[in-house]
Amino acid sequence: MNTFYGSIFIEKEKLEEAGIKHPIKLEYYKHISEDGKNYSNKAKYGIHIVKTEYMQDNIKVESKSIKYITDDELEANRILRIFKENRVTLINSEEVISDLSKF
Repeated sequence: MNTFYGSIFIEKEKLEEAGIKHPIKLEYYKHISEDGKNYSNKAKYGIHIVKTEYMQDNIKVESKSIKYITDDELEANRILRIFKENRVTLINSEEVISDLSKF
């Protein structure tokens, strides 16, 4: 089950630096895996990201789920906050999670 956390548009200046001329929105969801109960019977949390590109003649939507990141809902919310604040995309999401797990 996914619960909406928040969304954000990537700044126009950053898109122009990358040669992108259309808006991109990122949506972040907290993924709750009821099928992945751990030993203490708590749900495991993950992240689901939806990237929407609003091009002139069509809309392109991509998504990615990363399950079983943590058993702690507060930690899942912290990761989601970091993702949203830093506009983490589908491409670098696993690398960011790996870096966050080192702390």
